[in-house]
Amino acid sequence: MGHYVLRRLLQMIPVFFGATFLIFLMVYTLPGDPIAALFGEKAADPAQVASLRHKYYLDQPLWKQYLHYMNNVFHLDFGTSFTGRSVSSIMADAFPVTIRLALVAFFFEIFVGLPLGLISGLKRGSIADTAVLLITLIVISIPVFVLGYIAQTIFATNLGWVTPTVQDSTDITQLILPGAVLASLSLAFVARLTRTSIGENLRADYMRTAVAKGLPRTTIISRHLLRNSLIPVVTFLGTDLGALMGGAIVTEGIFNIAGVGNILYKAIRTKEGPTVVGIVTVLVIVYLVASLVVDLLYAVLDPRIRYA
Repeated sequence: MGHYVLRRLLQMIPVFFGATFLIFLMVYTLPGDPIAALFGEKAADPAQVASLRHKYYLDQPLWKQYLHYMNNVFHLDFGTSFTGRSVSSIMADAFPVTIRLALVAFFFEIFVGLPLGLISGLKRGSIADTAVLLITLIVISIPVFVLGYIAQTIFATNLGWVTPTVQDSTDITQLILPGAVLASLSLAFVARLTRTSIGENLRADYMRTAVAKGLPRTTIISRHLLRNSLIPVVTFLGTDLGALMGGAIVTEGIFNIAGVGNILYKAIRTKEGPTVVGIVTVLVIVYLVASLVVDLLYAVLDPRIRYA
C-alpha cells in the first residue's frame, strides 16, 4: 500500500503542474489588458501602467510569469489581486463558505441518493423503482438555475420556511435549501448509478453463493452486495466533491452566497487573473487529493483489491 501511495503521489506532480499551467495560460492570454481596465474610461498614465505591470510581473514572458507564480505558491503566497487585496485572504473568506455548502450537498448525495438507489435496485420493476426513475429523470431534465428559483419561490416566498437568501453562511440551517439545490443533479446520478450497480451485482455468482449458504438478508446486502456495488458510486462521489466546490456559481448567485463560485465568477468578469488562477490552483489540489482518497477506498470496499 505504501508503494502505491508513493507512486500515486509522484503521478500527481506532473498533473498538478500541467493543470495549473493550462489554467495560467488560458487566463493570462485572454484578449484585453487587465491593467488598463483598472482605469475604466479614464486615460491611463503610461508610467503608472508600466509600474503596475512590473508590480504584477506582467512585463515578463509568460513562462517566467508562471515560474514566478509557482515559486510563490510553494511559499503559500497566491499573489495579490488587482484591487490590492491578497488572494490568500480572499480565499480564506470564500472557501470556508463553499466547503460548508459542499458538505451539505454531499450529505444529501450520500444519505438521500444512496438509499434511493438501493431501494430502486433491490425492487426493480416495482412502483418504488418507477418513482425513483421518474423523479431522478425530472431532476436531471431541469436546469439548476430553474430548480433553484422554483425551490426559492416555494419554500421561501410561499411557505416561508427559510429565508430567500442566505443571511449568515455560518448557520448550517440556512444552507440546507441551497445545498439541496446544488446536490440535486449529482443526487439523481448517484441514485441511478447505485441502482444500476446493485442490479448488476444481484446477478453475480458470489451473491448466489451467499444466498445458498443461508446468510441473513441484512448481511448479504451490507457485507456483500452494497460494498461491491459502491465502487463506481465512490468514484463518482470523489470527483463530484471537487465539482461541488468549483461548480456552485449558479447556486451561490441565486441564494446570494459569497463563496468560491461567486468570487470566481466576478473575478472572471473583471479579468482578475491572480484571483482566478489562485482559486483554480486550490481546486486542482482538491481534485487530486479526492482522487487519491477514492483509489484508497477501493481496497476498503473490495478486499479482493490489493495494491502492489
